[in-house]
This record gives sequence, C-alpha cells and structure tokens, in this order.
Amino acid sequence: MNALSLLLTCAIAALTVNVAAADLAGRKLQHVVAFKFKDGTTPEQIAKVEVAFKELTKKVPGITGFEYGVNNSPEGKNKGCTHCFILSFKSEKDRDGYLPHPAHKEFGKLVGPLLADVFVLDFWAKE
Repeated sequence: MNALSLLLTCAIAALTVNVAAADLAGRKLQHVVAFKFKDGTTPEQIAKVEVAFKELTKKVPGITGFEYGVNNSPEGKNKGCTHCFILSFKSEKDRDGYLPHPAHKEFGKLVGPLLADVFVLDFWAKE
C-alpha cells in the first residue's frame, strides 16, 4: 500500500468514527420497562413500586431521565401490561452500570413477587 492509499484509508476511517460519534451526540438511550401486575396486587402496592422505581434515579448514577405512566391506549395491544417506565441514559456504559447496581437488584426484590409479566426494550432515541 503506497503512502497516498494509506493516508486515504486513515482519513476515511477517521470520518467514519466522527460520523458515528456525531450520530449518537445528543441522543438518549431509552430503557423501557412495562409491568403486568398479578391479579390481587393492590393500588397501595403499585404506588410503592412507582415510588421505589423513581427513587432509583437518586441511587443509581447515570440515569438522566425518568418518566412513567399507566396505559390508556384504546388499541388493546398492551398484552396485560398496565404500567410503563422509561429511564434515559447517555451511554450503554451507564445503562450497563444500572443493571447490576445493588439498588436496582433491591428494587427487583420488591417488584418481582407482584409481577405476572414484564418486558424490557432498549433503544437509541431518534428524532
């Protein structure tokens, strides 16, 4: 490979890295969690789960946003899930630190026995 080819290859590689970094700049990694509570779960138990989930934002570094709510879609495609929580992270590293964090594990002990089902979906938000 001659010097010009090597220089061109390096320039293309640098441009590719910069484009990939720019593509992620300002974007959020969204961690979506939906719960289907077991029959008999009380409103008080659900309220406790909501508060405990929100408290994770104070206990786990890297969480940059938190939203939640109760399903009100008229489509009937929620598969029994009634509550949705969305955590935002700046990076996969931050999200990956959240998953094994002791506070997250403790939250799992609280909510686990109340759940009939759960699904999780992570995605890089686009506009």
